[in-house]
Amino acid sequence: MVEPQRAKILSLPRANESKSPHGERPLLLPDPSSQLLRRQIEQIAASHASVLIIGETGTGKEIAARQIHEFSGRSGPFVAVNCGAFSEGLAEAELFGHEAGAFTGAQRAREGWFETADGGTLLLDEIGDMPAALQVKLLRVLQERCVVRIGARTSKAVDVRVVAATNVALEDAVAAGRFRRDLYYRLNVASIRLLPLRERPGDIVPLARHFIDIYRQARDTHRIELTPAAVERLQDHEWPGNIRELENVLHFAVITCRDGVVDVGDLRPTHSQVLGAASADVVHRGEATDHNELTILEEALQRLVASDRKALFESVTRMMLTTAFAYCQGNQVQTAKRLGISRNVLRAQLKRHGLLQKPIVQRQNDVARD
Repeated sequence: MVEPQRAKILSLPRANESKSPHGERPLLLPDPSSQLLRRQIEQIAASHASVLIIGETGTGKEIAARQIHEFSGRSGPFVAVNCGAFSEGLAEAELFGHEAGAFTGAQRAREGWFETADGGTLLLDEIGDMPAALQVKLLRVLQERCVVRIGARTSKAVDVRVVAATNVALEDAVAAGRFRRDLYYRLNVASIRLLPLRERPGDIVPLARHFIDIYRQARDTHRIELTPAAVERLQDHEWPGNIRELENVLHFAVITCRDGVVDVGDLRPTHSQVLGAASADVVHRGEATDHNELTILEEALQRLVASDRKALFESVTRMMLTTAFAYCQGNQVQTAKRLGISRNVLRAQLKRHGLLQKPIVQRQNDVARD
């Protein structure tokens, strides 16, 4: 067995690699629960067992899956697939591939995600949303270690380690008949549970400084510091959106802060006025009206315009795109709907801002070209 590397555990994107946002560097998170998770990943990665990662949305399930792949010693690619983005009509073809002429519009043969990930690791994110008919076929592939393309008469062996991720209790889905019990046991050979950010407070400030560094370098600005009051406010917040919410908050703070200092007033998530504010002053998610949210945005834009910041239009446009794209988990159709634009316009903007040039494979979010 290939000995896994041990230098890069629980890493996050490099701050200085714009061409490879998912390149790794060590970011050893200090909270005791993260230390325990690090040791667990080391142990699991050395095996070939299927892994089930459980955690709330935004807790870093894909980061953990990438680290399992990195330390597994597998030479093939890491491929991330969002099962929630599958359309039932294309799901089987996306996972297992198809031959030319297998169905209307299939003008050429195309490999599926299992073949793409041959020799590597396949992350099946939001596995609980997989259609029931596809669960049967996935179970067979996991058992036999081979795939049959739609329209083919022969099978093809694949060497793929499957990592599944979910933010729902699959045990409840099994009990309700929405998820196959045998597939659950097949996926849950080894399991990892990611705690929400509010339960690992020691990671909040290191992560915040990490995200500040990423977006500071992207804007080519000098060092940005957090005030003691901002640090205290970050630690006091519950972070219902976990790491993804923290990243978005710090991204916005880097854009709006002045004189290289992030203070309490710069910490404005999309769902509340100011982080950690008294309950009478907080506008909670689901309770905020469009008027309140647009007022917050207008005030921020007024400050930005007054600051005479360079490339303001580009920065605001990119922030809006990245925020919506992340919220929709890379699904272009849903992102376009949220923004009220056509998918063609969205793709053009994503390409213009370099947001389509990601190393994560996200073909399932695209309409099949065949």
